[in-house]
Amino acid sequence: MPDVEQRLQRDYEAVLNKSDTPPTMAECLKEAVGKDAILITSFEKFGPDFIPALPPSVRIIATHSVGYDHLSVPQAKARGLALTNTPDVLTDATADISMLLLLGAARGASWGDRMVRENRWGTPTLVSPLGFDVSGKRLGILGLGRIGQAVARRAKGFGMELHYHSRNPVAGDLASGARYHASFEEMLPFCDFLSINSASTPETRGIINARTIALLPPNAIIINAARGDIVDDEALIAALKSGRLAAAGLDVFKGEPDIHPGYRSLENVFLLPHLGSATPGTRSAMGHRALDNLDAFFRGERPKDLLTGD
Repeated sequence: MPDVEQRLQRDYEAVLNKSDTPPTMAECLKEAVGKDAILITSFEKFGPDFIPALPPSVRIIATHSVGYDHLSVPQAKARGLALTNTPDVLTDATADISMLLLLGAARGASWGDRMVRENRWGTPTLVSPLGFDVSGKRLGILGLGRIGQAVARRAKGFGMELHYHSRNPVAGDLASGARYHASFEEMLPFCDFLSINSASTPETRGIINARTIALLPPNAIIINAARGDIVDDEALIAALKSGRLAAAGLDVFKGEPDIHPGYRSLENVFLLPHLGSATPGTRSAMGHRALDNLDAFFRGERPKDLLTGD
């Protein structure tokens, strides 16, 4: 964002990527020579060889994202490298996308749009086309962190019955009255809708699979605004094809933008190109949060969003 770039150039000797295309790892490593810091985004998925290959001058990586599965915290710690992210500032934008996915998947926004655009809108009947009710239905949330809590607040406005699973119960009003389930599997039978809002961790990767999908009620709807690798694509596509699931709404995908081609031919999936934080205000706020972390580090203070601290 222009305001973030202006602040970078004002306060740092910054080398900017003038292209919207993410650099290759080799390009990034070349530019990092002699630099003290790297400001990276979640689009730069360089893999496990990146941090060990960094030049010794680099002391901190600030990622312009709340998720940091594209960087290795253990590798950064082992190297004595500070690593920060940008929580809080994208909470509302991502929760809004979660609700858009929920509503779009339930009410057939994608197939309805195509019917109109492709001039396939015939005379409606009482039984076709139909979507699914949202108000008063049961919503299970996987991961009741900041974004999950914001989703719960929004869903409460639709009169939804709320359930959640997280590593630990959430105290007080933060849960918006949602019922805590100590295990993910225990929650699933209560989920007419399942919203995935957890981080990608060894425990959550692939947690949406054939076994867990089978525990959902008939005609359940899954939405994912978190990370694509939480979902087993083959299992989800099979459940959507068979009618075991009514629909899905997805903003994130494993290997994006090269998504599983099976999604593209399904009428009952609502697809977005990872728009969770994609508003000017949110992206700008994320950039300034990353710069706040850099500023604190170079003042000799502990950055607010330090991931590699004790």
